[in-house]
Amino acid sequence: MSANPNSQTYVLVHGAWQAPYVWDAVRTDLLKGGNQVIVVELPGHGADTTPAYKLSLDVYSNKVIESISRVNGKIILVGHSLGGMVVTSVAEKIPSKISKLVYIGAFLPSSGQALTDLAFSDPDSKLGPLLVPSADQLTLDVKRDSLTWLFINDGTQADKEKVLANYSPEPAIPFTNKVTLTNDHFGAVEKVYIKTLQDIVISPALQDRMIAGAGISKVYAVNTSHSPFLSQPHEVANLLFKIGE
Repeated sequence: MSANPNSQTYVLVHGAWQAPYVWDAVRTDLLKGGNQVIVVELPGHGADTTPAYKLSLDVYSNKVIESISRVNGKIILVGHSLGGMVVTSVAEKIPSKISKLVYIGAFLPSSGQALTDLAFSDPDSKLGPLLVPSADQLTLDVKRDSLTWLFINDGTQADKEKVLANYSPEPAIPFTNKVTLTNDHFGAVEKVYIKTLQDIVISPALQDRMIAGAGISKVYAVNTSHSPFLSQPHEVANLLFKIGE
């Protein structure tokens, strides 16, 4: 088989209360298209048992940088939700390694902002009242009966069961870590945003504000909940192909 001349390396970063499994179907499509794919497991998520008190946004972004350090050439870096904070931090640290930065229903901070600053500015989000902090304040739970309604209301029963089966409490510290961004680094990287139009975790109104704040002109949309890679994976993969052309 001849090499795909448009072959890209996609690096996929999951969000909060999720893990690498969410990208499985998208990853399969991207690989079938002749691309390389790296799915990052954030510390404290999935099978990684780093304790919550040791985690920070820097720990997350350093894990992403380590994951792509062996790649020759540039990558397309994709972040969802909390992953948007992570990929933003990565782009500030290694801008020359990234050909495009893609946000999917993701937090996109300005310099000096933390995820909590953005989340608290989103009156249309349904997440806040459904959060349950642990006694030590180090992790946050989502009320179990609301989990799939919040994250994947438009998914199949199998999708919903997968989210429930892979759920674990989210480390809290990284939510309050602020980013420091510069025009020369983060500002110089080309950015694309994929809006999630039925999102009740990061509302479309907040997405629009963040897109405008970052001056992004290339915007796509999927008519999905907060987890389009589960409910509409082929649509997400097709947009990522298009972005990579």
